[in-house]
Amino acid sequence: MKLWSRLILAGAGMAVVWLAGLAMVDRAAAQGKAAPAAPANAQSAGAVFKNVSTSTLKGLTVDDFLGAMGVISADLGLDCADCHPGAGSDKVDWVFDTERKKTARKMVEMVAVINRTNFSGVQNVTCFTCHHGRLRPTTTIALDTLYGPPNEEKEDIVAAGEGVPSANQILDKYIEAIGGAQRLSRLTSFVATGTSLGYEGLGGGGSFQIFAKAPDQRVVQIVFKDHPERGDSIRVFNGRNGWVKSPRGLLNEYELTGSELEGLHLDALMAFPGQIKQSLNNLRVGNPDDINGKEVQVVQGTSAKGILATLYFDKQSGLLVRMIRYSRSPVGRIPTQSDYADYRDVGGIKFPFQYTYSWLDGKDAFKLTDVKTNVAIDAAKFAKPQ
Repeated sequence: MKLWSRLILAGAGMAVVWLAGLAMVDRAAAQGKAAPAAPANAQSAGAVFKNVSTSTLKGLTVDDFLGAMGVISADLGLDCADCHPGAGSDKVDWVFDTERKKTARKMVEMVAVINRTNFSGVQNVTCFTCHHGRLRPTTTIALDTLYGPPNEEKEDIVAAGEGVPSANQILDKYIEAIGGAQRLSRLTSFVATGTSLGYEGLGGGGSFQIFAKAPDQRVVQIVFKDHPERGDSIRVFNGRNGWVKSPRGLLNEYELTGSELEGLHLDALMAFPGQIKQSLNNLRVGNPDDINGKEVQVVQGTSAKGILATLYFDKQSGLLVRMIRYSRSPVGRIPTQSDYADYRDVGGIKFPFQYTYSWLDGKDAFKLTDVKTNVAIDAAKFAKPQ
C-alpha cells in the first residue's frame, strides 16, 4: 500500500478453522460476524458519505466503514486513488464511479453471498481469502513456494496449544513481572510523556502523551507545538464515548459508534494491567510463537462486546510485547497492533517506554521520556476534542 494511503484514512481499521478440542470462544468473534449496523443515535455511512450503495457497507457506522475501506485497500494492495480519482490531493472525487470501484462493489456483494449461502452467514471468506495483497488473485501455486519455507500467515482464531501453561499462569506471571497485584491495585492514573518518532519520515517530532484514569478512561495525543499547521492527532475514550481527531484523515474529527469504540475501550482497560483478567473472556493459550527472535506465549480472548484480542508475552520475562485486537467489518476483520518495548520501573511498576502502533492505514512509533503515576487529571481531557 502506498505511503499516503496509510495516512488518508488514519481514523480507521478469515477462515475459521474448526479443530477438535478448540476452546470455546465468544460466538461473534469465532464466527467472524460482520460489524453491526449503525445504532439508532448514530449516522450510517450511507447517510454521511455520498454514493455508498453496497448493501453490507451502507448501514455501517462511520468508523466501521472507514475500517472496511482499509481492509479492502490492504487486501488488494491498493490505495485510495486506485478507486477514487485524486485521492491524496485537494482535487479528490470520492463520488465518481470508476470501473474499479464498480467492480469492488460487485466483489463485496459476492463475498456476502458466498458466506450467506455456504456458511450460514459465518465470515469464512473475505477479500484476503483470494487476493492476499494482490489486485488479481493468483490461481496456481509456485513450486518454489510449495517446496519452500512454511506459510507464515497466522490464523485469527488461535487454536488451543498442547503442553502449554494455563492462561491464568501466564497472566499471573505478567502481573508479577510488571509490579505485582498489590502495587497495580493502587495505580489509579498515569500521564506518560514522550516524542512521536513517526513512520518513514512522516509524523515525527511531535509531543506524545497518554492520559489514563482507571478503570477505563484514556487519551492518546500527538501535538506539534512548533508546527501547529500540522494539526493535533487525538484518540479519546472517556469510559463510554470515543472520538478520533486526525488532521490528515479522511474526516478531520468524528465520534466512534461502531466496533472501534469497543476497541478503544479495550485499550483503556489494558492500560491498567491489574484488571487484565477482567478485560477479556474465554481465555485460551495457543502454541508458542516467535517475535523478533524471542519466544513468546500466546493468549487470546474476547472483550465483553466481542472484540477479539491476541496477546503475546515474552516467555522469559513474562512481559507483554504485543497485542493485536480485531474490530469487525463485512469484508474481514480490522486488525490494530500495539507493540511494547523498553520496560522501565516507575515507582515499582514497569511501564513500556517504547510503543509502536500499527493499523491498516498507518504505523507510528513513540518513545517516552517520563511517566507520572497517581496524578490528578482534569476531566476535560476526556471530553470531545476541540
